[in-house]
Amino acid sequence: MTAQRIGVLGGTFDPIHFGHLSAAAEVADRLLLDTVILVPAGEPWHRRWAPVAGREERFEMTCLGASVDPRFVPSRVDIDRQGPTFTIDTLTDLRQARKESGGPATDGDAWFFITGADALADFMSWRRPLEILALAHLVGVTRPGHPLKAPPLPDGLCTLVEVPGIDVSSTKVRDRIRDGAPVTEMIPLSVANYIVERDLYARKSP
Repeated sequence: MTAQRIGVLGGTFDPIHFGHLSAAAEVADRLLLDTVILVPAGEPWHRRWAPVAGREERFEMTCLGASVDPRFVPSRVDIDRQGPTFTIDTLTDLRQARKESGGPATDGDAWFFITGADALADFMSWRRPLEILALAHLVGVTRPGHPLKAPPLPDGLCTLVEVPGIDVSSTKVRDRIRDGAPVTEMIPLSVANYIVERDLYARKSP
């Protein structure tokens, strides 16, 4: 196994949408990533409410979304862990699993943690932020309605990537489904079909 450039994009993915996927693809293109690991959260520590869809449903939708790009790989690392999801745990577990499967060759891996502009602004309030930076390079991406600005960090620890504007959020997707409006311009068709099959988001979400 050879060393790789690996991106990690976490989120509630309730559901995963083209905003997530476009950000992952843009960063992969710009930073020459071999892989972007898509990680649905188990219990997002920063959310004021629980996800609407269950863990397994959100993971299955992530798998469907990941199929649009061969560089995307879904991971269960956070949904299989009990308790709140913290980035430091996500990166630690992913790096350990990679090392166990690839051995010493993985020592040359370069890791990149991708997050939206809204979360990036609060990065220093995350659990053990300096340890996160020791595990992965921080990458901030555009999110509609939020300025894209690096947190107060030394040069070279954070890269900002402007993503072509897709004004979509999981809340908008859920609300359109509740209202009976089409969502195929916001999420992959396979994810839309899964939502219909499972009758998800029929009622108004928080």
